[in-house]
Amino acid sequence: MDTHISKEIIQKVRQVEIRTNRLVDDTLAGHYHSVFKGRGMDFDEVREYVPGDDVRTIDWNVTARTGRTHIKKFTEERELTIMLIIDVSASGGFGSAMQSKREMMAEIGSVLAFSAMRNNDKVGLVLFTDDAELYIPPGKGRSHILRVIREILFFQPSGTGTNLAAAMDFTNQVIKRRAVAFLISDFCLPGDFDATLKDLRPKLRITGRRHDLVAVSVSDQRERELPDIGLITIEDSETGEQVELDTSRPEVRARFNELAESRQSSLRRAIRSVGVDMLELSTERSYLADLRQFFKTRERRSH
Repeated sequence: MDTHISKEIIQKVRQVEIRTNRLVDDTLAGHYHSVFKGRGMDFDEVREYVPGDDVRTIDWNVTARTGRTHIKKFTEERELTIMLIIDVSASGGFGSAMQSKREMMAEIGSVLAFSAMRNNDKVGLVLFTDDAELYIPPGKGRSHILRVIREILFFQPSGTGTNLAAAMDFTNQVIKRRAVAFLISDFCLPGDFDATLKDLRPKLRITGRRHDLVAVSVSDQRERELPDIGLITIEDSETGEQVELDTSRPEVRARFNELAESRQSSLRRAIRSVGVDMLELSTERSYLADLRQFFKTRERRSH
């Protein structure tokens, strides 16, 4: 890579760092910590039972050996592992508003990474298309976080399609300890949408049991609503398949909207049915209010 490109990349990463640091300070300060801290416990020691202790913590082996009731004492884990699992398939390049879906996904990943850094948590990264394309093991510190963000922003994938099930399998193979995993995707599923979604559900359920999984869906307004601009050709960026539509006909626009809404509803139901939280974002509006509200909702639930 030449120096000019490197300087451009460094500059862009620095811009993202400044912007997302400000967002973390102004918007998410405190929420991240209270939502995700204390989700895991580390075993500390065994001590004798005293009245009022939780009977579920009794260590029966030590109790049997000593003849006196003992309990296991735990301490809150001092650090979390945040896994960012980000879709870099070709459909992410689409954007009709302020930014493309890929750019929004990258910025959300950056905000979460900097939030984790503030709390001295580890951050790992999986970038995927048809397959897992890049894996950065969880690590800490500013230079590690900047590397993660550089890859999110500039990684050039070799695949174009989307295989969410493979991304879940890969994450479960490489991350053994419980993590907070953010699956960030536009959920443009290949082939028969409902059939693919049905196959994906058990994978999401397994990952959701092993980790604290959050699905972040990023869409664009033009994927839901067609403008009245006459004949247009729509191309699937992942498969190359083309369809011609006459957008001047109200029934065509209405049917397009109906199909898009139906898919999003199916996705929402499928994800929530396996106990996974879902955050729905769109490129035509700022994600900040939605992200803040999502954190607040989880915060209330965890208390």
